[in-house]
Amino acid sequence: MGKYVVKRVLYMIFVFFIMSFVLFSLYNMIPGDPARSQLEAVKSKLKPNEYQARYEKLRADMGLDDPIPIRYVKWMGNILQGDFGKSFMYRRPVLEVVKQPLKNTIFINVFSVILALAITIPLGIHCAVKRNSLFDKVVQVLTIVGYSIPVFIISLLFIFLFAVVLHWFPVSGMSTADLKGTPVQLFLDRLWHLALPLAVMTVGSLGGMTRYVRAAMSDALSMDYIKTARAKGLKEKVVIYSHAWRNALLPVITLIIGWFLSIFSGSLVVETMFNWNGMGKFYMDSLNNQDYNVALAIQMFYIVVSLVGYLITDLSYGLVDPRVRVNQ
Repeated sequence: MGKYVVKRVLYMIFVFFIMSFVLFSLYNMIPGDPARSQLEAVKSKLKPNEYQARYEKLRADMGLDDPIPIRYVKWMGNILQGDFGKSFMYRRPVLEVVKQPLKNTIFINVFSVILALAITIPLGIHCAVKRNSLFDKVVQVLTIVGYSIPVFIISLLFIFLFAVVLHWFPVSGMSTADLKGTPVQLFLDRLWHLALPLAVMTVGSLGGMTRYVRAAMSDALSMDYIKTARAKGLKEKVVIYSHAWRNALLPVITLIIGWFLSIFSGSLVVETMFNWNGMGKFYMDSLNNQDYNVALAIQMFYIVVSLVGYLITDLSYGLVDPRVRVNQ
């Protein structure tokens, strides 16, 4: 196990540097000049020679005149020291700028992932056990419909019904403006604003996961060892959860771990529709404003999360299924 983990970590480091160089090169080949973008606001106040001097100095400070390989080495050296540079748009270090959107994304995604898993896993198992029953057929139709509807359509429907017609929840935003109260009241107000985007994210993810769990459980329940377990007189709950679900978990575990890792990723559509300042919306804003230091930092964070997720998934296979053994 130890040798395998060391090999995988070395592989992850190699992939990390390759992906970082590719992304850095792609971002630096995007049309546009970040130096000119920064000076655009003061261009009308400067004389042509003053503007040109400041422009050339800014390009030199940003290292834009160096070849891409040299710029990459300098950039990666700073990253390894914990310095992701400054945000051109906010004039602050990137790590400071990213903190709040990341907190907001984690805040909403923790609730969404836990709620979705709490619904889809029992529902998928029950549908597999009651396969071809009326309940199973109804759930399958609903999951297909839910899986087929785009998230922005679900968002519009929920906003119209629960915010415009029923007035149960606010249309958008993260908190009530100028609200003053105790920490508990502020937290409850934030949960109130969280309700609609949370419901949209949960409903949008139910269809695919429910069908996946049902398919894995249906395959497991059709195996001979399930018939043997029932012939031995084991209780049905023991057969379902100790035998069938344990074996069905192997193909499902990739999705489950992926969902937990998605806690750190933003949903661009939901965050934009509900004006939620999360990682997805923040990433697109940084691209639109050519704030590439922020965009690159977010991309590198996602690369690290993905690589760690793949390692956790592979190691989890050996824990869930004794037949799977990690190469010693």
